[in-house]
Amino acid sequence: MGTAILATAAAVLPWRVPGLDTLALVAWLLSVVVLTVLLAGSLRRPRVALGHGGDPVLAPFYGAPPMALLTVGAATLLVGRDVLGTTAAVTVDWVLWSAGTAAGLVAAVTVPFLQFTRHTGGDGASAGWLIAVVPPMVSASGGALLVPYAPAGQVRLTLLLGCWAMFGMSLIASFVVLTLIWHRLATLRVGPVATAPVLWIGIGPFGQSITAANLLGDAGHGVLPEPYDRAFGALGVLYGVPAWGFALLWAGLAAAVTVRAVRTHLPFSLSWWSFTFPVGTMVTGTSALAAHLHATALALIAVLGYGALLTAWALVAFRTARGLRHGTLARPA
Repeated sequence: MGTAILATAAAVLPWRVPGLDTLALVAWLLSVVVLTVLLAGSLRRPRVALGHGGDPVLAPFYGAPPMALLTVGAATLLVGRDVLGTTAAVTVDWVLWSAGTAAGLVAAVTVPFLQFTRHTGGDGASAGWLIAVVPPMVSASGGALLVPYAPAGQVRLTLLLGCWAMFGMSLIASFVVLTLIWHRLATLRVGPVATAPVLWIGIGPFGQSITAANLLGDAGHGVLPEPYDRAFGALGVLYGVPAWGFALLWAGLAAAVTVRAVRTHLPFSLSWWSFTFPVGTMVTGTSALAAHLHATALALIAVLGYGALLTAWALVAFRTARGLRHGTLARPA
């Protein structure tokens, strides 16, 4: 999902520059390859893939595979249709969205249930907990893109209302988790240096929710009865701008903690991928607000944010490839 977000974010940027479409296409193709390899590896070792439910640290990451399916599906519809054609792209997206939504809903219920009933120990709430509850929000965004392709009438309305319900499900759960994280940080401090990148996950629910609210607002025109179509359309902006402000606050805190960690040597780990997808959701959310409000400042911020996302992705992908090549990926740098 850290690679597919490069494609989706590029597809919705308010300003187009030469080479951007090619970059989006390459990112989409690479994300398809990576997803295929990871799914094949998981299917070959299902016991390993499903054996982390009792681990309080690893269990929340069961939300990551559903988000990968959903993000690649959205990228296929937005970018891949230039290669596959609209009909094939929509079909692929329906399959990935359906599988990702089902798995994401299971993770959003199962992981908190395990936390409530089985998991013990640990240092309290972590930003990693958000990974388990964010998938329904990603489903809401992806579902909004599919609303126009659903059969007209009750099927289309049901899809739209279901996406809004998943929006609320994930948003409120994220608020609860973020409150717990803030309390932990204020009372127990930031913890080990290596965990600093995980704090960036905190902006993910906001960027994704801004994206979802605006996409769902647009999708409601002609589907919801009046005046609710206009009301939900306005909600994307009325919610999005304040949420965008808080996301900037969290990003500032995460950046400060990261700089502090770098000064004391921040070892490379797979947690560095937290620098990609959450930032990508902020780019898509900012792009949506810029498009609805015709705000030049927001458009500029979205473009600059995409530049930061691309830089972060290149760095993390390079370090990951080098770690795989030398067999040091699982060991601290």
